[in-house]
Amino acid sequence: MPGRAVRGSDSGRPIMAALDLLGRRGALRIVWELREGRVLTFRALQAAAELPPGTLNTRLAELRAADIVAADAGYRLSPRGSDLIAALWPLLRWSEDWASAMGDR
Repeated sequence: MPGRAVRGSDSGRPIMAALDLLGRRGALRIVWELREGRVLTFRALQAAAELPPGTLNTRLAELRAADIVAADAGYRLSPRGSDLIAALWPLLRWSEDWASAMGDR
């Protein structure tokens, strides 16, 4: 959470907390699977994210505590989670350009 020390940073700066949260095994995959308004059950999300139940349960608890994922009749992105997806689109475009440039080497 912002304001607290996280792996790799004692500052608690919001960007470092966000990168720590999203860098945990399966967290970004969960967010990605729920993009575009998708609502998935635990079992469907487990299959899509290819995570063991214990890891998925832990990540969902962390993402819910961070107000990125909501749970009601399945799991979905919260409004803040939808904002995160919108913020990730430029990074997706950048990564595709980067991959293309690296392939041209």
